[in-house]
Amino acid sequence: MHRARTAGSIAEVVRSGLCIGCGLCEAATGGRVRMAATPAGSLRPFPADGFPPEEETMVLSACPGVAVEARFDPGARTDPVWGTFSSMAYAWAGDAEVRFKAATGGALTALGAHAIDSGLVDFVLHVRADPERPMRSEWVISEDRAAVIRHAGSRYGPVAPLAGLETALSRGRPFALIAKPCDLSAVQNLSKADERIARLCVLRLAMVCGGQSRLGKSRSLLDEFGIPEDDVSVFRYRGYGNPGRTRVETHDGRAFEKTYLELWEDEAGWELETRCKLCPDALGEAADIVAADVWPGGSPTGEDAGINGIVVRSDAGERLVASAVEAGALVVGEPLTPDALDDFQPHQVRKKVALTARFDGLTVAGLPVIETKGLRLEDLGARLQTDARRREIEGTLRRVREGRFAEDLPRQSGA
Repeated sequence: MHRARTAGSIAEVVRSGLCIGCGLCEAATGGRVRMAATPAGSLRPFPADGFPPEEETMVLSACPGVAVEARFDPGARTDPVWGTFSSMAYAWAGDAEVRFKAATGGALTALGAHAIDSGLVDFVLHVRADPERPMRSEWVISEDRAAVIRHAGSRYGPVAPLAGLETALSRGRPFALIAKPCDLSAVQNLSKADERIARLCVLRLAMVCGGQSRLGKSRSLLDEFGIPEDDVSVFRYRGYGNPGRTRVETHDGRAFEKTYLELWEDEAGWELETRCKLCPDALGEAADIVAADVWPGGSPTGEDAGINGIVVRSDAGERLVASAVEAGALVVGEPLTPDALDDFQPHQVRKKVALTARFDGLTVAGLPVIETKGLRLEDLGARLQTDARRREIEGTLRRVREGRFAEDLPRQSGA
């Protein structure tokens, strides 16, 4: 009889492919452990096997490669796939320039900028393109509306937003965090041990996440265009339209583009992190507000005016939306339903239904799984027919045998 278990060390989280490179290890150790680039193009803690026992216990308790828990507001409605929510609706930035330049409809950018303008927060912790190496991404603190807007746009490659968490907390001032669902899971976990989080990280915003690609995805694009990374002055994945083109510019004035569908047409080339294929919460159930693409059937058919779907999960989220609408920073359109979001995000539904079977495959193989609480995965897993469940388990076991979940620990520091 195989028993499910979680990783017993940060090194095991990394070796088992359950690390997403969120940056929590760097923040929790005051920078003694730093995020290092791996040959495969991921970010991993270095040294991953250098934690004192008490410190490692604390980091493991918050690690999203170990545990993921949904936040729950009493009185909120609950959907089996989408979790707890108070409202769902179409939404987009009230500022036409923000709507055009940011990803999809610019809802998260508009909300982050308004949170500062309205005095709800003093700053926003989020991510941007690295100014020195634009193909790569880094965490940043924005203290005014202009900075939030300047740093807008999806970043599909590896980034460690939580490496900036201790810097944000040490300011002792209220702030908003815009990050991936897995990053917010880590913050939710850490809030049980660090009272500063509930007091200071007062708004938590996320995008519905299709997965984080390793840097190899971006390198392959540069190789296709014949551009060395040192020549790159701009690397934009989307935006400037919906979904917008992926655009690379060089210091000598050249420009190269691909459509969104051209970039992502071959799923085998996405180079997703292993943890993304095992993610129990890509829908941001630890967020106050989560924003999603709302393309019928799950894929764009061309360029159009950007529109997000937003899922508001908390009273804090509702207050932010109401304030942003009153100020003209956000436009909220027709209400949405969970069934409509299922149609817009069918791959997310399929993954959530398949996840318990994938975890069973890991357990049979002797590998750790992610412990979940409040995410309804057992109920969703019961939707799988017997044959489909067997295929998911066997597919996971095959990938384990092929070594596709295994990672080596980083042996040098750097990014």
